[in-house]
Amino acid sequence: MKIRVATPQDAEAIAAIYAPIVTDTTISFELEPPSVEEMRGRIVSTLERLPWLVGEDDTGAVKGYVYAGRHRERPAYQWSVDVTAYVRADARGQGVGKRLYERLFDELMRLGYCQAFAGIALPNAASVALHECVGFKPLGIYRNVGFKMSAWRDVGWWQRELHTPVEPATPRAFRASDFT
Repeated sequence: MKIRVATPQDAEAIAAIYAPIVTDTTISFELEPPSVEEMRGRIVSTLERLPWLVGEDDTGAVKGYVYAGRHRERPAYQWSVDVTAYVRADARGQGVGKRLYERLFDELMRLGYCQAFAGIALPNAASVALHECVGFKPLGIYRNVGFKMSAWRDVGWWQRELHTPVEPATPRAFRASDFT
Protein backbone atom coordinates (compact mmCIF):
# COMPACT_ATOMS: atom_id res chain seq x y z
CA MET A 1 0.00 0.00 0.00
CA LYS A 2 1.30 3.43 -0.93
CA ILE A 3 0.86 6.09 1.77
CA ARG A 4 0.87 9.73 0.73
CA VAL A 5 -0.43 13.13 1.75
CA ALA A 6 -4.08 13.66 0.92
CA THR A 7 -4.96 16.22 -1.71
CA PRO A 8 -8.20 18.09 -2.40
CA GLN A 9 -8.70 15.68 -5.30
CA ASP A 10 -9.10 12.84 -2.75
CA ALA A 11 -12.24 14.43 -1.30
CA GLU A 12 -14.63 12.31 -3.35
CA ALA A 13 -13.01 9.00 -2.35
CA ILE A 14 -12.72 10.08 1.29
CA ALA A 15 -16.35 11.23 1.37
CA ALA A 16 -17.40 7.87 -0.12
CA ILE A 17 -15.56 5.98 2.64
CA TYR A 18 -17.04 8.18 5.35
CA ALA A 19 -20.66 8.55 4.17
CA PRO A 20 -21.90 5.05 5.10
CA ILE A 21 -20.23 5.36 8.50
CA VAL A 22 -22.29 8.50 9.09
CA THR A 23 -25.57 7.16 7.70
CA ASP A 24 -25.49 3.52 8.78
CA THR A 25 -23.63 3.45 12.10
CA THR A 26 -23.18 5.27 15.38
CA ILE A 27 -19.39 5.33 14.89
CA SER A 28 -19.49 8.96 13.73
CA PHE A 29 -21.57 11.54 15.58
CA GLU A 30 -22.25 13.47 12.39
CA LEU A 31 -25.88 13.13 11.38
CA GLU A 32 -25.50 13.94 7.68
CA PRO A 33 -22.54 12.94 5.52
CA PRO A 34 -20.41 15.88 4.47
CA SER A 35 -20.54 16.76 0.79
CA VAL A 36 -17.48 16.34 -1.40
CA GLU A 37 -16.98 20.11 -1.23
CA GLU A 38 -17.17 20.08 2.58
CA MET A 39 -14.69 17.19 2.72
CA ARG A 40 -12.38 19.05 0.33
CA GLY A 41 -12.50 22.05 2.67
CA ARG A 42 -11.69 19.86 5.67
CA ILE A 43 -8.66 18.38 3.91
CA VAL A 44 -7.34 21.80 2.87
CA SER A 45 -7.93 23.27 6.33
CA THR A 46 -6.24 20.37 8.13
CA LEU A 47 -3.20 20.42 5.86
CA GLU A 48 -2.55 24.06 6.76
CA ARG A 49 -1.05 22.82 10.05
CA LEU A 50 -1.41 19.05 10.48
CA PRO A 51 -1.07 15.86 8.41
CA TRP A 52 -3.86 14.08 6.57
CA LEU A 53 -2.65 10.87 4.93
CA VAL A 54 -4.28 8.38 2.57
CA GLY A 55 -3.40 4.80 1.70
CA GLU A 56 -3.81 3.68 -1.90
CA ASP A 57 -4.28 0.20 -3.30
CA ASP A 58 -2.44 -1.04 -6.40
CA THR A 59 -4.93 0.73 -8.69
CA GLY A 60 -4.47 4.09 -6.94
CA ALA A 61 -7.85 3.93 -5.18
CA VAL A 62 -7.98 5.25 -1.62
CA LYS A 63 -8.23 2.37 0.88
CA GLY A 64 -8.29 4.50 4.02
CA TYR A 65 -7.21 7.72 5.62
CA VAL A 66 -5.91 9.19 8.86
CA TYR A 67 -5.51 12.73 10.07
CA ALA A 68 -4.71 14.79 13.12
CA GLY A 69 -6.57 17.74 14.58
CA ARG A 70 -5.99 20.14 17.45
CA HIS A 71 -6.77 18.57 20.80
CA ARG A 72 -7.85 21.78 22.54
CA GLU A 73 -7.57 25.52 21.98
CA ARG A 74 -5.57 26.64 25.03
CA PRO A 75 -1.82 27.15 24.35
CA ALA A 76 -0.62 24.57 26.88
CA TYR A 77 -2.35 21.87 24.81
CA GLN A 78 -0.34 22.67 21.67
CA TRP A 79 1.73 19.47 21.92
CA SER A 80 -1.35 17.22 21.83
CA VAL A 81 -3.52 16.15 18.90
CA ASP A 82 -6.70 14.19 18.29
CA VAL A 83 -6.37 11.54 15.60
CA THR A 84 -8.88 9.78 13.38
CA ALA A 85 -8.75 6.79 11.05
CA TYR A 86 -11.26 5.35 8.59
CA VAL A 87 -10.83 2.42 6.23
CA ARG A 88 -12.87 1.49 3.15
CA ALA A 89 -15.31 -1.35 3.98
CA ASP A 90 -13.68 -3.90 1.64
CA ALA A 91 -10.19 -3.12 3.00
CA ARG A 92 -10.91 -3.57 6.71
CA GLY A 93 -9.02 -6.21 8.65
CA GLN A 94 -5.98 -5.99 6.35
CA GLY A 95 -3.75 -3.76 8.47
CA VAL A 96 -4.57 -0.59 6.53
CA GLY A 97 -5.47 1.44 9.62
CA LYS A 98 -2.41 0.23 11.49
CA ARG A 99 0.00 1.15 8.70
CA LEU A 100 -1.63 4.55 8.22
CA TYR A 101 -1.49 5.31 11.94
CA GLU A 102 2.16 4.27 12.17
CA ARG A 103 3.08 6.75 9.40
CA LEU A 104 0.94 9.44 10.99
CA PHE A 105 2.64 8.97 14.36
CA ASP A 106 6.08 9.18 12.74
CA GLU A 107 5.09 12.45 11.12
CA LEU A 108 3.55 13.86 14.30
CA MET A 109 6.72 13.06 16.27
CA ARG A 110 8.84 14.70 13.58
CA LEU A 111 6.70 17.82 13.93
CA GLY A 112 7.13 17.88 17.72
CA TYR A 113 3.84 16.52 19.03
CA CYS A 114 3.91 14.53 22.27
CA GLN A 115 0.45 13.01 22.88
CA ALA A 116 -2.28 11.65 20.62
CA PHE A 117 -5.88 11.14 21.71
CA ALA A 118 -8.69 9.19 20.05
CA GLY A 119 -12.39 9.29 20.82
CA ILE A 120 -14.25 6.10 19.92
CA ALA A 121 -18.04 5.89 19.88
CA LEU A 122 -18.98 2.76 21.80
CA PRO A 123 -19.47 -0.04 21.16
CA ASN A 124 -16.88 -0.39 18.42
CA ALA A 125 -14.68 -3.44 19.02
CA ALA A 126 -12.80 -3.06 15.72
CA SER A 127 -11.75 0.52 16.44
CA VAL A 128 -10.79 -0.28 20.03
CA ALA A 129 -8.66 -3.19 18.75
CA LEU A 130 -6.97 -0.98 16.14
CA HIS A 131 -6.15 1.78 18.60
CA GLU A 132 -4.85 -0.57 21.27
CA CYS A 133 -2.81 -2.44 18.62
CA VAL A 134 -0.95 0.80 17.81
CA GLY A 135 -0.27 1.68 21.43
CA PHE A 136 -3.29 3.60 22.72
CA LYS A 137 -4.31 3.10 26.36
CA PRO A 138 -7.89 3.64 27.58
CA LEU A 139 -8.53 6.78 29.63
CA GLY A 140 -12.24 6.81 30.36
CA ILE A 141 -15.72 7.14 28.98
CA TYR A 142 -18.00 10.09 28.37
CA ARG A 143 -21.37 8.51 29.14
CA ASN A 144 -24.46 9.41 27.11
CA VAL A 145 -22.59 12.22 25.41
CA GLY A 146 -24.21 11.96 21.96
CA PHE A 147 -27.69 11.16 20.70
CA LYS A 148 -27.85 9.26 17.43
CA MET A 149 -30.16 6.65 15.94
CA SER A 150 -32.74 7.20 18.68
CA ALA A 151 -30.42 6.47 21.60
CA TRP A 152 -27.80 8.08 23.81
CA ARG A 153 -24.26 6.99 22.95
CA ASP A 154 -21.01 6.77 24.92
CA VAL A 155 -17.57 7.81 23.72
CA GLY A 156 -14.43 6.17 25.08
CA TRP A 157 -11.17 8.09 25.09
CA TRP A 158 -7.74 6.59 24.46
CA GLN A 159 -4.27 8.13 24.67
CA ARG A 160 -0.95 7.28 23.02
CA GLU A 161 2.29 8.91 24.06
CA LEU A 162 4.32 9.89 21.04
CA HIS A 163 7.31 11.20 23.01
CA THR A 164 7.91 13.51 25.94
CA PRO A 165 10.81 15.95 25.72
CA VAL A 166 11.78 17.78 28.91
CA GLU A 167 11.53 21.22 27.30
CA PRO A 168 9.35 20.90 24.22
CA ALA A 169 9.75 23.27 21.32
CA THR A 170 6.65 24.66 19.65
CA PRO A 171 5.38 22.05 17.16
CA ARG A 172 6.16 22.84 13.55
CA ALA A 173 3.48 23.18 10.91
CA PHE A 174 3.02 20.23 8.57
CA ARG A 175 4.23 20.77 5.01
CA ALA A 176 3.27 18.21 2.40
CA SER A 177 6.54 18.85 0.58
CA ASP A 178 8.49 17.50 3.59
CA PHE A 179 6.56 14.20 3.69
CA THR A 180 8.47 11.22 2.29
